[in-house]
This record gives sequence, structure tokens and C-alpha cells, in this order.
Amino acid sequence: MGLLAGSTVMLLTVIWGSCVVVGRCDIRDSVAVDGTITKGFHLTETGVSTDIWTCYAASIMAISVIPFVVVQLPQVLNSTSGRHLAVLIALIISVSMLVSYCVYQVFQPWIQRRRLAFAKHKHVISGILRHLKKQAFGKLLTEDGEPNTEIIRKLFETIDENRDGHLSPSELKALIIGIRFEEIDFDKDDAVLKVMADFDTSLDSYIQEEEFVKGITKWINEAKQTGGAYLEPNAGTFKFIDQFHQQTKREHALLGSEEQSDEVVEHVENPRWISFKAVLMLLVGTLIAAAFADPLVDAVDNFSTATSIPSFFISFIALPLATNSSEAVSAIIFATRKKQRTASLTFSELYGAVTMNNVLCLSVFLALVYVRGLTWDFSSEVLVILIVCIVMGAFASFRTTFPLWTCSIAYILYPFSLALVYVLDYVFGWS
Repeated sequence: MGLLAGSTVMLLTVIWGSCVVVGRCDIRDSVAVDGTITKGFHLTETGVSTDIWTCYAASIMAISVIPFVVVQLPQVLNSTSGRHLAVLIALIISVSMLVSYCVYQVFQPWIQRRRLAFAKHKHVISGILRHLKKQAFGKLLTEDGEPNTEIIRKLFETIDENRDGHLSPSELKALIIGIRFEEIDFDKDDAVLKVMADFDTSLDSYIQEEEFVKGITKWINEAKQTGGAYLEPNAGTFKFIDQFHQQTKREHALLGSEEQSDEVVEHVENPRWISFKAVLMLLVGTLIAAAFADPLVDAVDNFSTATSIPSFFISFIALPLATNSSEAVSAIIFATRKKQRTASLTFSELYGAVTMNNVLCLSVFLALVYVRGLTWDFSSEVLVILIVCIVMGAFASFRTTFPLWTCSIAYILYPFSLALVYVLDYVFGWS
């Protein structure tokens, strides 16, 4: 249990803070610029940025502490009769969360692609509206902020190059290509199909004038709800369309790139054998861990006795340093690439490792406690895990950019956790 707590604390404090330090880039407009570091160790103007999926990973990590709360309730309530039942309930919750987390990991790429496609469509909408606003010389709206249908009809006539009274997919594609969406790359043909789906209510594969007016009016009202109808002081026109355009760009940036890796992905020959080999190696690794678990505990006890160092501090500091070395090295290497994509992978890996500690490792531990009828008495360890996971989880769930000063929070949490465990265990005798 000390190793479980120590591993969680080390991942979210020392390693997390080190990744912020080595992965820092210059921050402009509240976002870290990839590969740019000209401001040294500035506490507020350098840092790292992640995508929105990393925030979700942090939220899941914070939620994964629920089994710890459940199993600890009888001790909080000073009840001795319900402890065995609390262990069983916590075990069921922990296993259920483990299965749910695995299912989420399977479907997460599909969810990401769907949300990214939706964000790109919104960006196309905002780009077209901004383009039409420029073509209308700012008169796309009336003085009271409503869509100007007369101007919209004139814009329809401008886009209708052959003057046949309707817009064909080729004319719509010419409009989209002419706008030149330089910020975001997307499939122009797919964008045309989605715009046609929004406008073509008659399903005749053409956009009639009335359909165009109704479609643009609907887009303007959606943009108004999202961007807010801000009135420009000098021009006397509403600039919520520009606000909407900037917001769609930011949403796309937060969702991250469709690329799954910055590395060159080569064709894998015989993928079934590779998958079988990977599963086999995982099973062998599990058997090795199970075989050496007992000798490891004996070695820790013997080392503690020989050196007069409390066994918990060995398991809380020395063992997590050894067991987390691979995560630490890979996380820091990824962070040194100084890109949002690699920073997102780095912190997602850390949050994922802690989540697996909280559901998989805890499930095994709770199962042993329940089957053998042992007493759950790990108040100090549970409290430390709760504090670190909730603080860092809440901190990382609501922001995507972490200035350099945020690493100090992680670094402060580590000695605080050590001191808290020492006071609770050896002063108040909690465990």
C-alpha cells in the first residue's frame, strides 16, 4: 500500500513538475507556442499546453479515487461492523471503473475523430460567415443585429456564377476553396457535403435561393448565441462573427491533431503475431511481478530492519523511484520535444498511470483484503492519495495551459505528502 501511494504521489508531483520544466515553451495568447523558447525560465510567460483530452484524463483520474473514499468510510464514521462490507463495495466499484475505463480507451479515438470533424465543420461555418461579411462590407446584419435577407440574396447571386438560380456542389466548393482556410487543414469535398446537408432541405443536390437565405440566417443565429452580439464602437457593425471564428479555431486546437504520433508510422508486417507477442509479454511480465512480490516485501522488511529506516519510507520513496523510472524517462523525453501533441501524450500517460493505480492495483489489493479477511487500516496512505489526486486532478481538469510557476505546486506537494504520512503514522499512530 505504501508503494501504491508512493507511486501515485511521485507521478503527480516530482515527475509532473519536471515535465513542465523541461517541456516549457513561450506562452502567447494563453497558449504555449511549439518549439519556441526565448524567455528562459519566466514563471508566467513560459509553460506547456495540452489538448482537451488531457483534461478529460485528469478528470477521470480524480474520479478514480471514489473506491478509496468508500473503503475508508467506516473508519471515518468510527464503525467496526461495516468494514468488511465496505471493502466488498469498494472492490465492486473499483472493478466496474476499471472495465469502464478500458471501454473508454477503446472508443476514445472514435469519439475524438467525431468531435474533431464537428469542430472543423463549425470552423467552415465561421469562415464562410466571415467571408460573406467582408463581401457585404459589414452589412450582413441590420442595425438591430438581425440577418439582412436582402444582402444575403445579393450574396447568393454573387456566388451563383452561371446565374441558374441555384448553387451546385461545384460552385459551393469554389467558394470554400476561395476562402483559403489557412489555419486548419480539412477535406474540401467533405466540407461541401456537410454544408449541402445543412442547406439542401429539398434534397435535390442543389441549394435554392430561399434555402441559402434560411441556412445563412440559421448560421448567423447560432454564431450570435456562441460569440455574443458585440457591437464595434466605430464601424457600428456587430463583430460576433469574428468572435465565433476565433472560438472555433481554439476549439479545434484544444481537440488536438488527428495524427496519433509525431513519429513516422511504418507498415507493420504480420500484425496478428505482433498482437499475440504483446499479449504474451504482458502475461509473462504479470507472472514475474506475482512471483517476486513476496520476496520484494521480505527484502524491504529486511532492509528496513538492517538500516533502522521505517519500511514505509522505503516503499514510499525508494521503490516508487525504481518502479516509475520507465514512466519518468519516457515522459521527460516526450516533454523535451516541446510540442503540444507530445505534452498532451506526456501528461495523459501520467494521469493514465495513476488511474490504473487507483482502479487496477487497488482492485487486486481489495480482493486480497476481502478474501483473506484482513483489516483495512491504511488511513494515512489513503489520505495522501486523495489529497494529491484531487488537487492535481482538479487543477489539470479546468485548464490546458500550465505556466512554469505551476510546477511549484507539484514540487511542494511531494514533501508535504512525506511530512503528512510521517506525522499521521509516527505521531498520531493512524496506521
